[in-house]
Amino acid sequence: MSHVENELSSQPECWKRAAELAVRHKDALSAPGERVAVVGCGTSFFMAQAVAALREGAGLGETDAFAASEFPAGRSYDRVVALTRSGTTTEVLELLAAVRGRARTTAITADPSTPVMQAADDIVVLDFADEESVVQTRFATTALTLLRAHLGLHTEQAVADARTALAEPLPEGLVGCTQFTFLGRGWTNGLAQEAALKMREASLSWTEAYPAMEYRHGPISISTTTTATWMFGQAPEGLAGQVADTGAMWIEGRLDPLSELVRAQRLAVAVAAARGLDPDRPRHLTRSVILDGA
Repeated sequence: MSHVENELSSQPECWKRAAELAVRHKDALSAPGERVAVVGCGTSFFMAQAVAALREGAGLGETDAFAASEFPAGRSYDRVVALTRSGTTTEVLELLAAVRGRARTTAITADPSTPVMQAADDIVVLDFADEESVVQTRFATTALTLLRAHLGLHTEQAVADARTALAEPLPEGLVGCTQFTFLGRGWTNGLAQEAALKMREASLSWTEAYPAMEYRHGPISISTTTTATWMFGQAPEGLAGQVADTGAMWIEGRLDPLSELVRAQRLAVAVAAARGLDPDRPRHLTRSVILDGA
């Protein structure tokens, strides 16, 4: 069994621990009314998109998400929350240094022995969710669970659904598809983007992700009998039928959307196995992007 298989299988337990930690770290994770930016790179950026939509949608304050390299230098925030599994990513460390003193900074990391521990004002360490695989699974979802719990939006049903996502077989024929599209709405847009990234990283698959209402504005044209279209959350009315009319496989999001992401992680591993690939060692990727001269 690969590292990523072991790690993604531990997510229900990791989520329970993260939800319990949220109260302890409430002062570091933003207060209602604060203007907040959530930043990260790669997978962490997509988790940032999800939590920003959740927080603002809950009426807790204006919240933006940025790739760390694209943070708008002239914009002011009360707090910048950085998601960084490794604690060593160059763009994240440079951003935290640039905004320190102008905004309160919080880093959520898996490794307490890395430079980010000195780079941020507040630190949350989720070392129990650290990973050996280059491909992120449990750290990303555990960090998002911590933040969902902080916002009062985590439920035990999410944990139960994650167990279901791990136990149930994947839909018949899904692994044999040649193209995968993931759709989301609101906070699940970030999850859809992350599902597509997992498929690219682990299985070198042709994958795309879109806001669900945008799928009819062009992307549906590529759908065919070897396409799978997977919805995270409630689908727009009529979309499932339109996708079915193309001959594509429609995957309904029945579980908590974060638990649907667990199912997509399993799919990425299964497709990698079918193609003879090692999902722990994705092509051209490393655990952290550390730039020369930074």
